[in-house]
Amino acid sequence: MLGFERTFTFPFSVDIPSYTTAYLQSTPKLKRTLKFFKRYLYIVLKGQQSLEVHSILSKHKNILWINMSAPSLGDSLMDLSSRTLLKGRRVDLFTDKKNAHIYKGDDFFSSVMSDESMLANINYDLVVIDSYSTRSIRIKSKWQSKKEFVGMYGFYNGPEVNRVLFSFHRMNFLLGGFLSENEINSFAMPAITVPRADKNIVEGSNLPGRYIAIAIGGEWEYRTYSDWEQVIQMLFEDDGELNIVLIGSGNGLVEAKKLLAHFSTERLFNAVSKFTFNQTAQIIRQAQLLLCCDGGLMHAANAVETPIVVLFARLTAEMQLTKASSANYLYDRESVINIKPEDVFKQYTRGLDRVENKLSI
Repeated sequence: MLGFERTFTFPFSVDIPSYTTAYLQSTPKLKRTLKFFKRYLYIVLKGQQSLEVHSILSKHKNILWINMSAPSLGDSLMDLSSRTLLKGRRVDLFTDKKNAHIYKGDDFFSSVMSDESMLANINYDLVVIDSYSTRSIRIKSKWQSKKEFVGMYGFYNGPEVNRVLFSFHRMNFLLGGFLSENEINSFAMPAITVPRADKNIVEGSNLPGRYIAIAIGGEWEYRTYSDWEQVIQMLFEDDGELNIVLIGSGNGLVEAKKLLAHFSTERLFNAVSKFTFNQTAQIIRQAQLLLCCDGGLMHAANAVETPIVVLFARLTAEMQLTKASSANYLYDRESVINIKPEDVFKQYTRGLDRVENKLSI
């Protein structure tokens, strides 16, 4: 058999949160089969089939990681989170230009590339490929045609899954399973390195010394909250000395303008679309707590170990968080817009209590 079941079966024995059953029920078998055969035949045609291995050995000291399947910054942080288990080896990353910048100065990647020509004449011991998409296989076969490779997702394709836990358990399996399931589940988190230059930029800004952060805007409507004004009103009424820093990308500019027009700028600070992703991660690191919706900045907060109050829709918390996350959360099946401001405030007070209790220990 060709291994069609690999499209919906984990390449390790640990059970982690996923929507596999829902995917199999909603996606016709013919569609899943055709996608598998397309990828399988492409690997064969590119002469790569015999080069697939299922272990990362001690001899594999110089590794190329091809990560082209993560569609967003948050997905990239999750999929590459297990690079921390490769510490002590030289690992280069090849990824999409839109994601490459967040690994500038990374503690674990020796080099980060997004131009294929940079792969020429580099001799690797092993190639790690995110998934067996034709794009990833093409890059591997063109620039490292004779080298062995392992797959992270491999042929697994389609079902939603907790990407952080998948990354860690898969990497642990490839390394020989030296960590137990409980060990991985207890510490698995995204990772991000904020370069000193970015820290200096944040330190030189006009942000207050003590604050909470709120991530506004959003790429998807169902994950974009529209009642921050009511939440902020409650926060200010509850604490007359509270400072709030607004963060986000360009899709939060309209909301930021509206909020700044409504509230005094003495305690509401606008950092929306003014800093890079890594600099914003540093702003989050310095915050007592982050209020946000499910998205890239939530994963950045997890990476810098800042407590979060997060709003989820469609994907549940267990699909996005791990036991190591310091999180209070709310969930709606359809859209975060349906979550009431007073419920957000309640979760904020609980999250703040957790922070203060932790500081008092």
